[in-house]
Amino acid sequence: MEELAKEAGIPVRTVRFYRERGLISPPRREGRIAWYDDHHLARLRTIAGLLERGHTLTGIADLARTFESGRDVAEVLGLGEPTEETPVRMTPEQLADHFEGETTPENLATALELGYLATDGDEIVHISRRLLEASAELVREGVPLATVLAAGRRVREHADALADLFVNVLEARTGAPEPPQLRPLARAVMDAELSMALDRRLRREPPDRPPADREPGPS
Repeated sequence: MEELAKEAGIPVRTVRFYRERGLISPPRREGRIAWYDDHHLARLRTIAGLLERGHTLTGIADLARTFESGRDVAEVLGLGEPTEETPVRMTPEQLADHFEGETTPENLATALELGYLATDGDEIVHISRRLLEASAELVREGVPLATVLAAGRRVREHADALADLFVNVLEARTGAPEPPQLRPLARAVMDAELSMALDRRLRREPPDRPPADREPGPS
């Protein structure tokens, strides 16, 4: 424990306190010797980093339990690496920096359930750099992360239905399990349709305002 505390740059009593609170796992014992390893050191550095970012010890303990109950990256990527998405490896501190003040156990549990996040030892893996950056930007714009995740769940439902539609249409015509034109055609159609749908939605006049091209008549 003394060696671990020295490596982490904290007092032995702090390590002992974290151990008593369950913030770090028990050491491996050989007789009267207790062996700590790199996993314990990484956890201590994570605790220090999250404390610097304003998390409480109780909150850190809740986050740790949520991480430990999540799926590991091998399970999430059971069907192989994403074809066109780039996974991102992060420390818990880096995740907290992406979503300042929003990395609650509830949000973390939802992201793990959706498969956006997975664990790999002491690291966190986000399944898609594009989704990570878009989600972080929405949070910076003032949208709560819980709302972003709820929207992501609904988007996934629609995306699954659209993927089924495109796959069924092209498989029926070509017989190939993944026709080479499938992805570019699906993206082109959905980009265009989403763009036009946004036009229709954003140009819609609020119901309590008269049309912009005419003045309200006399009552």
